[in-house]
This record gives sequence, C-alpha cells and structure tokens, in this order.
Amino acid sequence: MSSWDTSDPFAEARTKTGVLDVDFDGEHIPLVLRYGDVRKAAGDYGTFSSNAPFRVPIPSEEHVRTTRQLPIEIDPPEHTDYRAIVQPFFSRPKKAEMIEAVETLVETMLDEATALDSVEIIHEFALPLQSRALTLLLGMPMDAAEEWIAWGTHVFHGHDAPSEEKGDRLDAYVREQLDRAEREPGDDFFSALTRASYRGRPLTHEEMVGFAVLTFAGGRDTIINILSFTLVHLAEHPQVLTRLRESPILIRSAIEEFVRVASPLTHIGRVCPHNTDVNGVAVKADHRISLCWASANRDETVFESPDEVIIDRKRNAHVGFGSGAHTCLGASQARLILRTLIGQICERGIALEVLDGEPHYEEWPGYRRQTGFNYLNMKLTARTEREGGL
Repeated sequence: MSSWDTSDPFAEARTKTGVLDVDFDGEHIPLVLRYGDVRKAAGDYGTFSSNAPFRVPIPSEEHVRTTRQLPIEIDPPEHTDYRAIVQPFFSRPKKAEMIEAVETLVETMLDEATALDSVEIIHEFALPLQSRALTLLLGMPMDAAEEWIAWGTHVFHGHDAPSEEKGDRLDAYVREQLDRAEREPGDDFFSALTRASYRGRPLTHEEMVGFAVLTFAGGRDTIINILSFTLVHLAEHPQVLTRLRESPILIRSAIEEFVRVASPLTHIGRVCPHNTDVNGVAVKADHRISLCWASANRDETVFESPDEVIIDRKRNAHVGFGSGAHTCLGASQARLILRTLIGQICERGIALEVLDGEPHYEEWPGYRRQTGFNYLNMKLTARTEREGGL
C-alpha cells in the first residue's frame, strides 16, 4: 500500500516570511510562497519577467534544448499574439467531437485495465492515456502516440536516457514533423504551425519548434501526476468515490480540488530585469525568483483546512494551472481527461485498490515534496466482476 504524501513543506516559511531561499544546483532562488504575493507577481511582468529563454523552468534548460519555448517564455503583449496562434488547438477539448473521442479512448483503456489482475498506472495507463489524448488534441494519427510513450514520463528528464539525449531526440522529432508538414500539409498541429503568422509575417522555423517543444514538454508529467493522485485518493477514500457516484455534479469541483492539493507543477521561474525586493529578500537584476504554486494552493488565509481534500470546496480559486496571462494552455485538456476518467469510473462502478508503489519526490535543499510515483500498481475491478464473485 502506498499513500500520497500530501504534507506541505512550505507551511512554516510561508507563515514566517512568505519566502523560501532554495539552492537549485548552485543558484539561490527565492520561492514566493503566499497566495496573494504569487498572484500579484504573476501579473507583474515588468518586475518578474518570463522573457527569458530556458530560464522559466527551474532548474533552467539550456543544456537540454536550444529554442525558446513559446508562448511561455515571452511577456505580454507579444505573449498574447503568440498564444492566439495555438489557442484554437488547445480549445478543442470544449468541442463535442473531442469530448466524444476522449470518452471512447478512456472507455477502451478502462476495459483493458479492468481485464488485468493489476495495472502499473504510471507507465502502462497514465502515460499512454496522456499521449493518446494528445494525438486527438493535435490532430495526429493514433499510432504517433506509441513513439511519444517511448519517451517516458518526461521529455527532458528521467532514468531512461541522459537529459541532453532526450532533448536532442525531441528536437529532432519536432523538426522532422515540421518538415513533413511542409511537404505534405494536413490538418494537424504541425501543419497549422507552418501556415501560421505572427503580426503579419510567417513564423520562423525556430518559433515553430518553440511551440511544438512546449506542447510535448508542458503537459506531460503534470497530467500523469494528477491522474495518479486522483486514482490513489479515490482508492484510499472510497467514501469520496461513493459520493461522486451519487452526485456526479460534484466531479467538476472535485477535479479542481485534486489539482489544488496535488499541484503537479510545484513552481515556475521568473527573471527580475531590475534590482528588486521580495518580502525583504534582495534580488539582483537578471537573477531569478520563483512563483510557488504548490505553496499558494495551501495558503491557510485563502483556503480553509488547506491540507484536506474537500471535493465540494467553494470559491476554489487555486493556481494549480498557473495565474495571469501565462495560465496553462493545456488546462482544458487536463480537465477533460480527468472529468472523463472519473465519470466513467463512477458510471461503471469500478472499484480501485492500491497494491504497491514507489513515491517520487522533488527534493532540494529547503524542501522535499511528493509530485508523483516512480511506479504505482493498482487493481481496477469492474462492477460485473465484483458481482460475479459474490
């Protein structure tokens, strides 16, 4: 049995100073911890800028890629125009045909999972589900997902290959797909990039690469982690699953609460163009701070009983998908996958049981936080199978 450690490693520092200084590979970065401070900083592009190629993720990614990720590594107003280029694809999860396609995908995968004595959730269920759902979002053939699955749970990091090698592999794949789209244009995401324009001019090849790389890097491990958190929580709190079955209307609010508590992306970096002060901490020009979504989502001045999962929580203005102009483009996709999965588990009366797992911790000097599992074995039992055993 392996529970998710939902403890809050930022609570003490958030209460005392609102800032936690953390050493990331020799770079000391103050994490902004309080909800109000995080929201304010997320909208203050002049003081806390995203116009910093490779330095928005922490640790920075100069060693794993060579192209600025768009639109996340640019500030408004440019960000607004870049984001508008890909917004139509990321709005697809709100359309009936996309919803139906994801429902069919989840139904098939649950059929396969419930037919097994056990299923390894991270690599055999969540990763394939995320990858196959991405083919639907991007208008790619379903068999494309098999290559994406082989990349592992993170396109840049992991034990299956060095980060530089994984970065090179993704870069080569993206460029190959863009070349293919130039030769044989279609209705897919890569073809759309080759036809897109920014402020009256065609996108450069590097801009296309920047969009595509972020599409694969931005919502991969985060969706996998929130899926695993959701399944573990429902397995270990069967009364929650029963309540969702009895009141499906609560599924939407439950999703927001799962995202708030799990906060699959702990924090994200910003660069200070000028000398500034962060709650009494001096930050020099061109140095970084970080917006700690995970801490803001546990701020006890905003969320009552913040460490508890309350599926009908009211006024749940969490920042699990970010805040401000850079709010996650893939949020609608993540919500659709979660809503469909939970809904079908409830409708089909599937019972969930955690068998064993190995938690994955994000660990740096100053904090240690579970963000997922290295592996997670569960049993998913269909209602008909349970009834047959009575």
